Amino acid sequence: MIRRTPLRAFLRANPFSNGLTDGLFYREKMRAIHRIAPSELAPGARILEIGGGRSGMAAALYPGVDIVSLDIDPSLAEGQSGAPNVVFVTGDACDLPFADGTFDVVTMFDVLEHVPDDRTAAIEAVRVTKAGGKVLVSTPQADWHYPYYAFMAPHCPPERALMDEWGHVRRGYTQAQLNDLFKGPPKTLASFINRGTAFFHDVAFSNLGPRKRRLLYGIAAIPTALAYVLHGRRTRGTEIAAAWQC
Repeated sequence: MIRRTPLRAFLRANPFSNGLTDGLFYREKMRAIHRIAPSELAPGARILEIGGGRSGMAAALYPGVDIVSLDIDPSLAEGQSGAPNVVFVTGDACDLPFADGTFDVVTMFDVLEHVPDDRTAAIEAVRVTKAGGKVLVSTPQADWHYPYYAFMAPHCPPERALMDEWGHVRRGYTQAQLNDLFKGPPKTLASFINRGTAFFHDVAFSNLGPRKRRLLYGIAAIPTALAYVLHGRRTRGTEIAAAWQC
């Protein structure tokens, strides 16, 4: 069997050089994804990473597994790792160029909120997943907002500008909306970015300079660290990771 990368080693793949400050939100996402990802895959398993871009999340989770990284932007091919087990394909999430039941795992990490026709994208993800395989999703909750703390608003770009920069076509999803897209509740579920860690997310995307950011990170370090460590599967979070079994 092919085992999932241990959590500590997986978190070291955080692309942010300051993974405990500017990149804490990404570390939180990685931990949530690790919690919902299968602990092991059968030999010869194949993974489709929809909207993988440059993240390489699937390759970090399962080193050595054959991975197809699909994105609608062909320029992202240049940013791939070059690993022999990862193949980049230019394609549309709503019209996947693969036969039914091709992959053991299909990932949509921070993808659905970018796709206007999210229902078709969900149907396509399930279609190309083998019976018994998994579709892994991460996305903001429907009540996600930026900044989380209103007192940070004068120091942050407008939420709409940030969403436009990220290419979001919707804020996020309720659990009921996700269940509707994937025809039932997920097999496993985890949240990330809670009220105690959200301040670091506010600061990370603020207009503040490096010195002021470091000062705020230092002031909030202890409560933020506690909020991160104590975040369990059932802790309320502003974003969600979930796995559906096909």
